[in-house]
Amino acid sequence: MVPRVTLQTIADRVGVSRMTVSNAFSRPDQLSPELRQRILSAADDLGYVGPDPAARALARGRTGAVGVLLTDSLRDAFSDEVATTFLAAIADELEPSGLALTLLSSGRGDIVPARDVPMDGAFVYSCDTNSPGVEWLRRRKLPVVFVDHAPVDGAPSINIDDRSGARAAAEHIVQLGHRRVGILTACFNGPHGLVADPVSATGGHVATQRMLGWLDALEPVGIRPAVVQLPNGEEHFGFDGARSLLDGDERPTALLCCSDAIAAGAVRAADSLGLQVPGDVSIVGFDDSLLAVRIRPALTTVRQDVEAKGRIATSVLITQIENVRAGIVTTP
Repeated sequence: MVPRVTLQTIADRVGVSRMTVSNAFSRPDQLSPELRQRILSAADDLGYVGPDPAARALARGRTGAVGVLLTDSLRDAFSDEVATTFLAAIADELEPSGLALTLLSSGRGDIVPARDVPMDGAFVYSCDTNSPGVEWLRRRKLPVVFVDHAPVDGAPSINIDDRSGARAAAEHIVQLGHRRVGILTACFNGPHGLVADPVSATGGHVATQRMLGWLDALEPVGIRPAVVQLPNGEEHFGFDGARSLLDGDERPTALLCCSDAIAAGAVRAADSLGLQVPGDVSIVGFDDSLLAVRIRPALTTVRQDVEAKGRIATSVLITQIENVRAGIVTTP
């Protein structure tokens, strides 16, 4: 039977106290670089991999991880280029802090990651307000930062000015002389398809703000857009929605899209009907993602700085976590 290696085993090998060995793993700033290296070398020789993470988290009162709550499936987070850019910015900003990143689905039935996964804080990213995960994060009194989400009392919210960006896109279409305009938007919950009242087509904070921005520019000049609400922002839904608008007698001459992914689907739909972009139909996206420059023709789009949004949100969350640890503030 192989004897169990403990902190005391390493302490006896190096000739220091058990606490000194513990500090080498959890509080390296308390030791000289030379002494810490001697301890780590002895641990390596003895086959010791370090204190159990769960036990360390319990003893320190923190987990060393933050969550990102997503309404859609985790798979979607890896296929959406805006989401991957946002997550990459968070990861870069977290790295110096030593905090790890955990992706959380909204949960189904008895599986609710926001309730069960250990974490020190969380981002709520473009989530359905009614998601049970949002309520559980608040009930756990964790530091939370909302991103692309309607402001919530007692918690920071990081958003761009979606409304003015959408207004600029619609003004561009109007200035080009378009009067038959279609809008492709997305919503977490139904109804889906052609929507009679544009104002009712509100699928979350971002979609709502962008809709209001488009209408700010269209309504004053008497344009009543044809609005199709999609199940989500995936490209193939943009294709289907655009086809439904463009394959008719009174087809729009311009499409305003809630995202570049939807707009890319609209470009494919136009091509499938033999329509030229922008000759026969102008298409405008939103986000200025990498997708916008890959498709042909290159997409006209509204730029948002997704990386800056991720960095700012992370900085705010780290500050919240540090303040809670120091007892400076308490979470709502």
